[in-house]
Amino acid sequence: MAPHKDNVSAADPEGAIETRGIEPVPDHERRGRVRELFPTWVAANISVLLLTMGAALVVFNQLNFWQVLIVAACAALASFGLVGVVSVSGKWGGAPGAMLSRATFGVRGNLFPGSILWVARFGWETINAVTGAYAVLTVLDLVFGIKSNTVLIVVTLFAFVACTFLVSGMGRKALNVCNKWSTYLFGVFSVLVLGYLVVHMKWGEVFSKPAGSTAMMIAGIGTIAAGGISWVPTGPDFARYFPHSVSGKKIAGVTVSGAALVMVPMVLMGGVMAVATPDLAKAQDPVSFLGDILPTWLAVPYLITAIVGMLLINSLSMYSAGFTAQTMGVKLPRAMAVSINAVISLVGGALLMLVASSFLGSFITFLILLAVSFSAWIGVYAVDMARRRRRAVRYDAEALMNTGPTSRYWYSGGFCWQAMTAWTVALLAGIAFTKCDWFSGPLAGTFVGKYGLGWAATIAISALVMALLPTPRENEAGAAAVPAPREEQQEKVTV
Repeated sequence: MAPHKDNVSAADPEGAIETRGIEPVPDHERRGRVRELFPTWVAANISVLLLTMGAALVVFNQLNFWQVLIVAACAALASFGLVGVVSVSGKWGGAPGAMLSRATFGVRGNLFPGSILWVARFGWETINAVTGAYAVLTVLDLVFGIKSNTVLIVVTLFAFVACTFLVSGMGRKALNVCNKWSTYLFGVFSVLVLGYLVVHMKWGEVFSKPAGSTAMMIAGIGTIAAGGISWVPTGPDFARYFPHSVSGKKIAGVTVSGAALVMVPMVLMGGVMAVATPDLAKAQDPVSFLGDILPTWLAVPYLITAIVGMLLINSLSMYSAGFTAQTMGVKLPRAMAVSINAVISLVGGALLMLVASSFLGSFITFLILLAVSFSAWIGVYAVDMARRRRRAVRYDAEALMNTGPTSRYWYSGGFCWQAMTAWTVALLAGIAFTKCDWFSGPLAGTFVGKYGLGWAATIAISALVMALLPTPRENEAGAAAVPAPREEQQEKVTV
């Protein structure tokens, strides 16, 4: 019996629209450059939500200026450091993270963590779509005096999601071009906003604010880092076109620097704005406050560039979500598989804008749960990466596409029981440490729970359990030996 393989579309690497799906990229098509990652991770953080989150650090966590700066820097380093490290596996295997995860969990076992990550991504895309729609509504109000209403909310949300679907469906090349120019534009207007704040803010009030507790600082790092952690499983998606010779350290460095360039100043700006406008962190609409703090001549172009940025964030997310859908068994080309996420974002966004009583409360709760769900995957995958770095065979392209019993990654009945055990234990532990608006876990009152370290504990538990269990044995009899390229054998990347 011939092994079952995923149904994938033919690839046209030179076309404007990317048609390659989840199948690994062959070596002769690996022409990507690490510098492409810089605008990618800058664009992935162009969101006014970072301003709201920075304000929350001041209003709710009671942190001062210097503490907000430390929290933002630590969150960027921790979250996107993980993104950068895991991204290295993309150039090892030339495949999306959701696909490489088959080698970790088994071709069937991968469906379980994959389904949870897919659902979590629905929520993230919904939050971004709502924020983008609010930004459009604010611009319409500032420029034309058009006030928000139910019909306008639905139309605006639909237009934003439709644009997101269009850009993400075009693929990697289109995203790289859009990311590059949005980085330039947003950078220019961000400097203008910073200049305006420097001149007009009452800095005496800003620097006279007393320091908050260490516990609130640590909890704040987890909250800010949660957004970055959600990108970890998709990191390989943007590194799969890199040649084997590319430096893993450079991948990680560019990833962190691109994200930090936006995260740190925006979170800090939000904290500074909150001193003058304490209600910023409590507003139902997380965007309209910019019209009150900034003059119209600056608020409007800044919001327009932010709208483009949030559209790109969702496009990057939907781009990767298409791969996840294909890995989960959706028999559609990647561009069409993205439509599932688009529809769910539209429905979920309408509910959040028209029904939910508190945007920020829903958002913070979602971030907490998001961090836990992704953290359980990260620990297991990281240990598996560390083991593969020492092997002659890192990822077998044919075995990744083979979902039958002859696959190298079939393990036992299609499941790697070690990875599944570590992931399950860590996921349950992470939920037990969690406290949010919806529920409180039985361990939420412990040190880990009080300090908001559930995400870090989840990563540590999943990695520890995976490391202590016997090393999984791949089905080498069913796959040809594929030695790692010489460049990879000589690589000095620490994972």
